[in-house]
Amino acid sequence: MFFFKPKSFLGIDIGAGGIKLAELRQEKKRPVLFTYGLTSQSQDVHQISTAKEDAVSELLKKKIGAEAGVASAEATAAKAENFSEEKIKEYAAKIAAVCRASRVVSKSAVVSLPVSSVFHAVVTLPLVKKEELDRILRAEIKKFVPIPLEEVAIEHEIISADEEQKIQRVLINAVPHQLISFYTRVFQKAGIALSALEPESAALTRSLVWRDQAVCMLIDIGAERTNFFIVDSAYPVTHQTIDAGGVKIDKILRNALGIDEGGTEQIKRDLFDFVSQPRSGVNLSAKLLEMFGAVIEPIIKEVEVSFELYLRQTGNENKRPEKIILTGGMAGLPYLAKIIADKFKTKCYVGDPWARVVHQDSLRPILQDIGPRMSVAIGLALRNMV
Repeated sequence: MFFFKPKSFLGIDIGAGGIKLAELRQEKKRPVLFTYGLTSQSQDVHQISTAKEDAVSELLKKKIGAEAGVASAEATAAKAENFSEEKIKEYAAKIAAVCRASRVVSKSAVVSLPVSSVFHAVVTLPLVKKEELDRILRAEIKKFVPIPLEEVAIEHEIISADEEQKIQRVLINAVPHQLISFYTRVFQKAGIALSALEPESAALTRSLVWRDQAVCMLIDIGAERTNFFIVDSAYPVTHQTIDAGGVKIDKILRNALGIDEGGTEQIKRDLFDFVSQPRSGVNLSAKLLEMFGAVIEPIIKEVEVSFELYLRQTGNENKRPEKIILTGGMAGLPYLAKIIADKFKTKCYVGDPWARVVHQDSLRPILQDIGPRMSVAIGLALRNMV
């Protein structure tokens, strides 16, 4: 008798709030949860992914001279430190540790790229032959990538084509070679083959939207930043970001309650559980908005801006997102979904990345609890299964 182990698919999300991984197996054409793992240690992942900031510094250096040149030199020195051998060893050790603790068996992984490191755009181009498209694409990419094209890896995908109007919409992602090299060296040292690097936006769309063709918005509330994506025909077509997330909420709690940094996580859980309970005669949503207004109000404002930018684009005038999906570590902030739904008269809810993954019923409570943090990792693991 010969026994064949099902093939495993591993997704690893390296975020500012920790490392998250999900390993799935395909059984009877369905993804089945094999193992998962996550850490809660904050990481400087956005400092490593400084491609856009470095490019802007170089442009300033050319435009306004010596003063910007000093700032650019400092940024270059900081970047060298971020990509150092010590940093590679640090990240490799963390990844190897969480893989061991989770008893991962896969020897390769699909890994996330923070959206802060990816140059992303959706462009409308003439409907031409492939050879001509490559030339037009390079000219178009030069408009939004402020570094030499020789220094970036470019990936494009045709979203739609209109034969009648002779136009096509193309999704473009460009990633600096230096960042790809850094991730490759990290995973080599961790003993895991890097099978693909993918933007967080693509992984989130796969786990939370799947093949739904409706226009929707994804709001990913992470540790340091909140990202906003409008998804159209199962493709993320716009991206906005603000510096607000779990770290800011923790700071508000520490200042309000006079507690140290180590106690915020449990206090946050207890507080969220408390305000989630129905209590007659008390408008807790208003109290929550008052307490966490420094986080909630910028989110509301950015939703407005994202909607406006999307609707201004040619062909989107009569479109409007049908739903808003929350994800990320702070997606479960009580009343946030209701506040957004009431404000925009649109259905809003916390997404469930486990919805298409087979798992034991006994694990449901804990998986539901950590689900918003696992959306990217699950989407990455699903990449080669769909």
